[in-house]
Amino acid sequence: MTEDCSETARELHFFLDGEITEEKRARIQAHLDECPPCFKAFDFESELRTVVADKLKVDVPEDLASRIRAAIEAECS
Repeated sequence: MTEDCSETARELHFFLDGEITEEKRARIQAHLDECPPCFKAFDFESELRTVVADKLKVDVPEDLASRIRAAIEAECS
């Protein structure tokens, strides 16, 4: 594992969350474009986040959602 791979691994979550500087983002993106093992790790993490997010979605009944919106609006007024 090269230093670039180590840095990419350390920064991957920040990269996926958009919580890094543009300079770091560009450096990591360039590394991912050139390093198949790191891109594979990125692809896995990205897919895992999608699967987890989909599993955590909850359908809220419309009447409950309306009451929540009304309560928030009343609180903010």
